Amino acid sequence: MQGDLVDGVERIAVLRANAIGDYLLAVPALEALKRAYPGARLTLLGTAWHAEFLTGRPGPVDDVVELPPISGISTAERGHTAPEEVCERLRERGFDLAVQIHGGGRFSNPFIRRLGARVTAGLRAPGAEELDRWVPYPDFHHETLRFLQVAALVGGVADGLEPRLAVTGEDHDELARAFGEPPPGLVAVHPGANDPRRRWPVERFAEVADRLDRPVVVTGTGEERNLVEGVVAAMSRPATPVAGTLGLGGLAALYERCDLVIANDTGPRHLAAAVGTPTVAVYWVVNLINAGPISQTRHRPLISWTTTCPVCGASGVDLRAERCPHDLSWVIDVSVGSVMEQVRDLLTVEGRSGHD
Repeated sequence: MQGDLVDGVERIAVLRANAIGDYLLAVPALEALKRAYPGARLTLLGTAWHAEFLTGRPGPVDDVVELPPISGISTAERGHTAPEEVCERLRERGFDLAVQIHGGGRFSNPFIRRLGARVTAGLRAPGAEELDRWVPYPDFHHETLRFLQVAALVGGVADGLEPRLAVTGEDHDELARAFGEPPPGLVAVHPGANDPRRRWPVERFAEVADRLDRPVVVTGTGEERNLVEGVVAAMSRPATPVAGTLGLGGLAALYERCDLVIANDTGPRHLAAAVGTPTVAVYWVVNLINAGPISQTRHRPLISWTTTCPVCGASGVDLRAERCPHDLSWVIDVSVGSVMEQVRDLLTVEGRSGHD
């Protein structure tokens, strides 16, 4: 249901203080808020990487406040409460509207209410504190759509459901310094994911890359260097490893120059899509529901229907159950052939077909 616009809004605070993929899923809602209040200043309450990456970048965010460690808000670690001096500095900004699109609200809704905004809006799981305007927080619901529901509470209207991200001249310069000029027809492979259970085996990424008659770059963070090198070592053709040598801006510029990105469900997959590059990605079914591509015209998810741990049988769909300790892949039922089918089809649709 569309909510009424809030009168006299000049300053908006939005809480979304997590990783790159999480931020990108929220971009359509941020754009909807900016469209509803074009004269207002939109401040993202985020973390250090948000400030570094978004400052000066065209988009709906006008400025970023870097939050200190706060449990359930800017860190997963327990024991960090929001210092009163932080809340006081935020109150001094005189926010007219404070929006919570960070989670179910157990920790974040009390924090949002401490900011002193005239109107608060956001998500609310059972038992969480109410805001002035709120929508429920069910477990299985696409994140982008739930954030757009929050924006709608205060008059925000979507103009597209997939995130968009501007690549800047500084991003291109970073890419040129670290990588040089990307070759034509480049395909990127990204074998990492924060949760090991979401990782497709490196040998399968290598097999897919070998079957492309194209230059291949294998990307990852510094912590994912072993995965990157594992794909390169398993390939029979040469590939270029890029592990920890590019920041987010340089990685965005690299993906923008690729014909296709093949990945797990991870932030870089969202980054590639946001800069306009087609993607093929391996998804565990629950993550597909909450964070998969909404449009499949240029983005093709391959779905693993595994719902229990391959080792002990613990449920993966009971989100309130304790996580079992096993980190084996839950997505190995996705075949190389099914991935290659989508790779071929997308490259053909995009007019970028190679030989495989």
